[in-house]
Amino acid sequence: MSSQPIADAGRGGAAVPSPRAVHADRGLAWWGEAWRLFTPAAGVWLVIIILLIILNIVLAAIPLVGHVSGQLLFPIFAGGLMLGCRAVDRGEPLTVGHLFAGFSTHTGPLFILGLIYTAIAIAIALVVFGLLLVFFGAAIVSSLWHLQDLQELQDPWAAVSILGSLGLAILVGLLVFLLLYLPLVMAIWFAPALVVLRGVAPLEAMRLSFNGCVRNIVPFLLYGVVGVGLSIVATIPLLLGWLVLGPVTIASLYTSYCDIYEDPATASQAVAPPQP
Repeated sequence: MSSQPIADAGRGGAAVPSPRAVHADRGLAWWGEAWRLFTPAAGVWLVIIILLIILNIVLAAIPLVGHVSGQLLFPIFAGGLMLGCRAVDRGEPLTVGHLFAGFSTHTGPLFILGLIYTAIAIAIALVVFGLLLVFFGAAIVSSLWHLQDLQELQDPWAAVSILGSLGLAILVGLLVFLLLYLPLVMAIWFAPALVVLRGVAPLEAMRLSFNGCVRNIVPFLLYGVVGVGLSIVATIPLLLGWLVLGPVTIASLYTSYCDIYEDPATASQAVAPPQP
């Protein structure tokens, strides 16, 4: 699809260099390069994202087990899609089979990634829940009890005050959860790509992913700001914009990976437009 791929694909299993810091404007460039990976195979990307949506709906319909299964399988699907992005980058066709490619290559390491990610996510949730019980448990129970009485006495102002206290507890819990969860997101962000494209072991891949995110906080801030704007636009037309933004976001993970971990001679170059 291009005369010059984002990064050389022929070094699977080669030693991975330390993640490098890139210029802040690369956070914007990742989106542009991702779009160029999307356009040559837009139809296939559309089928892939619809299949992912269906899979998520099916898993979400299974209480608890479905959610955990989704977390376990996430790195496997992500790894396969990174192989798909690599194929498009090299001018090869993207296929629906790339979505499931992680089940036939690097399956063990990708599954281990899923186990580690899921275990840490559950641990974070338990820690946050425990902290809420310790610091707000008695207050929440008392508030709920008094709220019942206040409803009977029809005292709306006092009820609003108690509901505000409950909202504060929920807000604090959410902030603590995000504070603890963000490092996990940073550790998993590039890990599937490092596993399938460079043959890195799961724990090492998570370490490299975390370091890569830390070294590029500013580009990721710009990337995130642009992503929020695109998300708003994609959501307006009855969420239909996500049929495009979803694949582009997946491809942007690959383009940012190439920029930070691949050979500097090629990783910093955007995907060239298709040649006539």
